Amino acid sequence: MKLNNLCPAPKSTKKRKRVGRGLGSGHGFTSGRGANGQNSRSGGGVRPGFEGGQMPLYRRVPKRGFTNIFKKDYSIVNIGSLNIFEDGDIVTPKELIDKGIVKKVGYGVKILAKGSLTKKLTIKANKFSQKAISEIESVGGKIEVV
Repeated sequence: MKLNNLCPAPKSTKKRKRVGRGLGSGHGFTSGRGANGQNSRSGGGVRPGFEGGQMPLYRRVPKRGFTNIFKKDYSIVNIGSLNIFEDGDIVTPKELIDKGIVKKVGYGVKILAKGSLTKKLTIKANKFSQKAISEIESVGGKIEVV
């Protein structure tokens, strides 16, 4: 097989419609656009979302609040899920991804105090809640803000 021998399968392609080539072609005069109206004109038609002058849906629906474009989404990790590590391990965001606790680290990792920690760990993360800090240190672990 060579590139110059390739061709599409039979009946898989259609001839393109050549419009405006005289009355005998079947696509002359109005070129398949119908008689008059907005869509028969060149450049005619309406923009997406236009409802014929009726108040469009995106303006009828009530709007509430706003979206903070500066919001930072931290990956949340509860200290109860850190018990899968061994005593004395150093827990970093990369380790959390490798163990499958966190899928991805966007702006960083925040450690929260849900659950209970039973192992003595050194945890490196971007943020910690106050209760999580006290729980980790009460077990004998250390925290490091990255």
